Amino acid sequence: MNVTIGPGQYVRKAGVLSEVGNYIEKFGKTAVLIGGKTSLDVVEGKLTESLSAHGISLIQSLWYGGESSRSNVDSLIEQLSSYSYDVLIVAGGGKAIDTVKSVAYFVNKPLVVIPTIAATCAAATPIWIRYSDEGEFVEIGRDSKAPDFVIVDSSIILHAPVRYLIAGIGDTLAKWFETKCSIKKATPTILNQTAIAIASQLYQTLLQEGKQAVTSIETQKLTRELEDIIDAIILVSGSVSGYGGDDCRTAAAHAIYSGLTIFPEVHDTYHGEIVAFGILAQLCMEGVDEEEVKSLIHYYQEVGLPYTLKQMGITSLTEKQWKQLGEVTVTIEDMANMPFEVTPEMVVTSVMKADKIGNEIN
Repeated sequence: MNVTIGPGQYVRKAGVLSEVGNYIEKFGKTAVLIGGKTSLDVVEGKLTESLSAHGISLIQSLWYGGESSRSNVDSLIEQLSSYSYDVLIVAGGGKAIDTVKSVAYFVNKPLVVIPTIAATCAAATPIWIRYSDEGEFVEIGRDSKAPDFVIVDSSIILHAPVRYLIAGIGDTLAKWFETKCSIKKATPTILNQTAIAIASQLYQTLLQEGKQAVTSIETQKLTRELEDIIDAIILVSGSVSGYGGDDCRTAAAHAIYSGLTIFPEVHDTYHGEIVAFGILAQLCMEGVDEEEVKSLIHYYQEVGLPYTLKQMGITSLTEKQWKQLGEVTVTIEDMANMPFEVTPEMVVTSVMKADKIGNEIN
């Protein structure tokens, strides 16, 4: 048995960016920072100041490339070969973090992650989601390193656009709906039973505190509810995948997300937003009562998640495109976790039904 539950260490508090040198100095005296352009602007000044105060030199700052693609991983590895450094630091969202997790795997260096948004659990998992340079899903990559340290400054999350947090809520909701579905085909063990218990608690926390967390960002007031949801999205949700492993990680909701990425129209919609719609389609695929789907949509309306294709930029699909969506989606690794065989026709029917229910509520 080989289980990776999450990062080696996790710290979350307001203003912690000014203290990062305290945590990073144990990894060495030289560092390279990689991240998204906005994230580099947000963190580099305070990060450099704190590192310098602890005798650590930030010898280079690099853009990750804009997409978690193999070509960007290879490009960064080549750029890093010109430097001598002790530790990698990544700042940004899920795609930047995933890219550098793969880079760290190949260069075999300690990895410190500074999430600047709370939109996925990328900081707490040992896998990376690989896309093409154009943003289409390619695969779940295992050539990736679990972060040694995750440092979350909740004041940075507070000042990030609220839509990122909303997307994070959508991605984290999927832990419950996908885990309780995929676990049906697994032999019960202490690990996967722990995963389902954590997923259930996550779901309850999102229902109880999700709206307050969104309001916290909208009103720019740091609250306990916001910090709970930050921890839920970034850390706790990753532990569901850690404990559940292949028994109960992801299922149809994420497969439908990946399938929808073949359409350029959705590339301006965030990962967790599309996953949230995927949950609705998965519920339709499972044959749950329509009222359950509507109840979840009412929660989506409360926090601001999309629940129709139009809200994600897809106004119409041709018969050929529907066929392509079904055929691509069933090939996604996540779909194999469903407790029954899924056909392309089932995917199309479920997506259409979820969209129809959403539009009727509108």
